Amino acid sequence: MPKMVMVAYNEAVDMEVMEALENCCLKNYTKVMGVFGRGETSGTHLGNDVWPGRNNLLYVACEDKAAKQLVSIVKELRKKLGKEGIKAFILPLEEIT
Repeated sequence: MPKMVMVAYNEAVDMEVMEALENCCLKNYTKVMGVFGRGETSGTHLGNDVWPGRNNLLYVACEDKAAKQLVSIVKELRKKLGKEGIKAFILPLEEIT
């Protein structure tokens, strides 16, 4: 069954996230750049002087096995990057057209 993996991450680690995607042999994705948010460990990112920084969102539609592999790599990145902020979510995907 297909899944949608959403990865929310600090824009500073974009290169690492894109490398993770490549390591999973996933070539198709949608990236939304410059989004704002707040994370429990990463803090607030609003792209201004008070709350600098922004986040990116990456959406990847893939099969279950690839979704699990991508999330596993994101978990490793979380350990490596610490407070920079990165999370992955697996969502059910009913249909791809």
